[in-house]
Amino acid sequence: MRLQDFLGTQTKWNFEAIAQDADLARQIQILLIGLDLLEPPADSKFGPISVMALKKFQELTKTGEKDFLGAVTAKKLIETKITDLPKPPLKLGNDIASKIIKYMQAPEQKYQVFTGAKEYNIVYIEGMNGDWTLNNDTANQFNDRRIVIEVVDGVPKIIDHWQATTEPGRHYTVNPMNSLGAARIKFGQYKSWAVGFHGNAERHEALIQVAPLTVHRDLNRDFKRTGDKLDTGLFLINQHWGYDAPTNDIKNASAGCLVGRMRQGHREFMAIIKQDRRYVANKDYVFYTTVIPGDDLLKKFPG
Repeated sequence: MRLQDFLGTQTKWNFEAIAQDADLARQIQILLIGLDLLEPPADSKFGPISVMALKKFQELTKTGEKDFLGAVTAKKLIETKITDLPKPPLKLGNDIASKIIKYMQAPEQKYQVFTGAKEYNIVYIEGMNGDWTLNNDTANQFNDRRIVIEVVDGVPKIIDHWQATTEPGRHYTVNPMNSLGAARIKFGQYKSWAVGFHGNAERHEALIQVAPLTVHRDLNRDFKRTGDKLDTGLFLINQHWGYDAPTNDIKNASAGCLVGRMRQGHREFMAIIKQDRRYVANKDYVFYTTVIPGDDLLKKFPG
């Protein structure tokens, strides 16, 4: 079936029926992705996330068709443009959450920002203190912030934030696990992590890398990204806890992962993101995470 086959008919398909038709499922997914209601890819698997997106479309366009696909929904899917959908504007101020969202939305970034209820934005700010001032970003220290932001009624709110590191410690910089050098994640946004378990000796729930991302390889061991070669792939760069290591000594807690220093803080982080409605609908949901240099953030959005 195609959406065009529903036009002018009384045909009604429930969501289970859509899931059984790969071509129809993919067509609907492509259109929902184009309307910014669904994250890519269009994989023809019409599961809970796709159903949620279609229901959202029906709500926004007032199709009057609930829990099924009929002629009205099909026509609106075919004809609706992204500019036709009501989209409440973000209410951005000069607070740190607003600055982060402004940075993510800037033309040179154009990062994905999630604005729905219980849709969390995971952000790491490198070289930033808990009072949102900059620090010297000294090597081998937990001097970065792990942040969870939710947009509530158009206003970005920091749900919580924790001391973290986005860089490998001295041990794994001097003794890299990869012959190309220690991995230092490239600033940017990646859809690369799912809920799983990290570690062996002290195995714990974490966000596990499941899709490629890009790192700088610190072959010269200078603790900097400058001039380092880029490497893209699956590197087991997870988001886990730092074993309560001292603030001024990462020890063996990071070989390049995104690490929250304290065990308890990490448990709080995981408890929050597991309330994300997309994860609740699909336990295999892959989370976006954004890594931002603090000095560039405050340079572009000072005050």
